[in-house]
Amino acid sequence: MSLIKQLWLAIATVLLLAFGGSLIVGLSTSRHYIEQEVRIKNADNANALALSMSQLDKDPVTIELLLAAQFDTGHYRRIELRDSAGDLILRREAPPFIADVPGWFVDLTHFTIPPGHAVVQDGWRQYGTLMLESQHSYAYRSLWQSAQQLVAWFAFAALISALIAWWIVRRIRRPLAAVIDQANDIGNRRFTIAPEPRTQELRELVAAMNRLSGSVRQMLTRESGKLEDLRRKLQQDATTGLANRAYFMTHLQHALDNKEVFHQGCLAMVRVADLEALNAKLGRPETDRFLHEIATALHELSLEHHESQLGRLNGSDFAILLPHGMTPDDVADQLTQRLHPLADRQPSLLDLPIGIVAFKHDVPRETLLSQLDGELARAEARGGRSICMTEPTPDVLKYRNHAEWRHALETALEQGVRLARYPVLDAEGKLLHMECPSRLWLDGDWQPAGTYLAWITRFQLDEALDLASIESALRTLEQEQAPMALNLSARSLASSGFHQRLHELLLAHPEAARRLWLELPETVAIHQLKDFQSLCHALQRFGCHIGLEHVGQQFTHLADLQGSGLSYLKFDASLIRDIDQQTAHQTLLRGMATLSHSLGILAIAEGVKTPEERQALVEIGMDGVTGPVVKFEG
Repeated sequence: MSLIKQLWLAIATVLLLAFGGSLIVGLSTSRHYIEQEVRIKNADNANALALSMSQLDKDPVTIELLLAAQFDTGHYRRIELRDSAGDLILRREAPPFIADVPGWFVDLTHFTIPPGHAVVQDGWRQYGTLMLESQHSYAYRSLWQSAQQLVAWFAFAALISALIAWWIVRRIRRPLAAVIDQANDIGNRRFTIAPEPRTQELRELVAAMNRLSGSVRQMLTRESGKLEDLRRKLQQDATTGLANRAYFMTHLQHALDNKEVFHQGCLAMVRVADLEALNAKLGRPETDRFLHEIATALHELSLEHHESQLGRLNGSDFAILLPHGMTPDDVADQLTQRLHPLADRQPSLLDLPIGIVAFKHDVPRETLLSQLDGELARAEARGGRSICMTEPTPDVLKYRNHAEWRHALETALEQGVRLARYPVLDAEGKLLHMECPSRLWLDGDWQPAGTYLAWITRFQLDEALDLASIESALRTLEQEQAPMALNLSARSLASSGFHQRLHELLLAHPEAARRLWLELPETVAIHQLKDFQSLCHALQRFGCHIGLEHVGQQFTHLADLQGSGLSYLKFDASLIRDIDQQTAHQTLLRGMATLSHSLGILAIAEGVKTPEERQALVEIGMDGVTGPVVKFEG
């Protein structure tokens, strides 16, 4: 039984005991008092009437008239006169007048009152014995009215007491509910701080819970800080904050291997010519400031293109990977607009040669880098701020202009989306869910997402593609039991229309919705935090799982998402590559997995390519793996 119910039961018991005791004591006292008074009255009236009769002639008519006159006053229930031998001379008797009093109450409070007796004299001899019993029906009526008044007063007092008790219980219940919510939050890895109530005992309890929540939050913050320092040391260039060469090359290899996202794109390299001379002329601080300005300009460009990657390959070389169908001419224009003004502000003429190479996802990395080095060498040989680039290879899809692309995509979306299947398995080889990237019917075949995603984004059809994919997945889940995971776009996340339509779809398929996993890129969730939290809270009522993919560079910001109901994280393939051979990266991933588990979040590794990587990830503590090496027979 709950504490609140026990309090209400105690209050009701006290009130009932108080009422019962008051009623019993009151009625008993009144009944005893009435019996005593009526008994005295019977004796007094009998003696007075006997005295009057003793002074009269004992004529039967006179005696009868006297008794009749006395009885007719209505104050008597019975009057009897018997002679000295005990024989009845005269009797007058009236029924009780208690018709307006319940019979059960009369039985409960029955009066036991002896009649009054007196001797009637006739001179010096005894004429007879008079017995008189007063009419006490009014006593029942008076006692019944007293009981009604007492009950009415108790009901009023009980109502006032109940209101006061409700107010007191409400004041107690509010901080108790806050403590329960806080305990549930801690159980769900959400470390909230509750306001302290005025009640001393509850205040001490809440203060203890707040200290626990705060200490755990501080511990997680410290661990996150340590992981962030380690990640920066392993992945970032100390001067500019960009990805270092090793991390950038790993990410580039993943881009070339992943046809779902990186079907084609451009790779550019910018070189700050004669960096040693520039350092000697400007000094180390000014040179570092200039390099940081270049890094900032390139970073702003990368933010405009989803799945792009930026790195500093050595002291003077910067590389930027721009997927999603940008042409080399587009990249050249963007770099010129952003970098040349920075170079113009320097005190001496500064050379910035740039090489650009367009690529397809299946080109070997060494071949691509060789082509890029060749273009950069040509630009450097020309001098100044030359830009050299390779001509893009013809697109695999033969759509000649924007109008043809738009028509083809809209037609394909109307025909429906097909979903591919890639398994995500737990440490024991059991299925967690199927990753289901979309396929569209274009140019006579089902094309992977990397082929058309750039055009989908350009024509702002992301929302339509996401809804078509979700609708297809829900229909499939009505027939199959294996959970399915889908990607959502940044534009859909910020669209109220998408949220409304998604709500309608999930409402129409409640059972299938419980097996639907939705995920967004890490950067999208961090930069659109409020939209992401709103989506998480909306999906929780349907039992959907929501997670983040490509997690890595902004992992420490995930503390901001701890209260949103995040279910899982998929760590980027660039962290996973050759993990069985890299002790430092194992330490980083082990810390990330441990921190995820402390927040109640599954940790899943992306892009696992070898059995050795898979075994190392399981030993590290990953809850699941996905990638080319992962196969599922189900």
